[in-house]
Amino acid sequence: MGDAVVRTKGQVEAALAASLTRFEREWLGRGPRECRIAIVEDAVLARLRGVLSPAEQELAGQTGGVALIKELRNRLVEAARQELAKMVEQEVGSVVIAMHTDLSIPTGERIFLFVCDQTLEGRWPE
Repeated sequence: MGDAVVRTKGQVEAALAASLTRFEREWLGRGPRECRIAIVEDAVLARLRGVLSPAEQELAGQTGGVALIKELRNRLVEAARQELAKMVEQEVGSVVIAMHTDLSIPTGERIFLFVCDQTLEGRWPE
């Protein structure tokens, strides 16, 4: 049979960044300006920068705007929790047992932390 393609850790992280960017664009209507991924022990950490639309940035300056944006964005992400977990599971080959996220309105950044059921360190060559 053919040789299995061995990906590096960097390639897995790049694939995850592309998948998360695509998710944000398709599900929320706007992709991040930048997406960085770090795989550490049993976790996948994603930092998405530039996630707010110009309208959201304007709304953030109004009374109650920050809370409204955070609630709406968090509800939308929660509605897609299973899809997000599946996306990570497909790339890393482990089950996601927890997902944590937060959105910083002042910086326009979103953080995702996916915790897997086993360590991911050492699975791929650097």
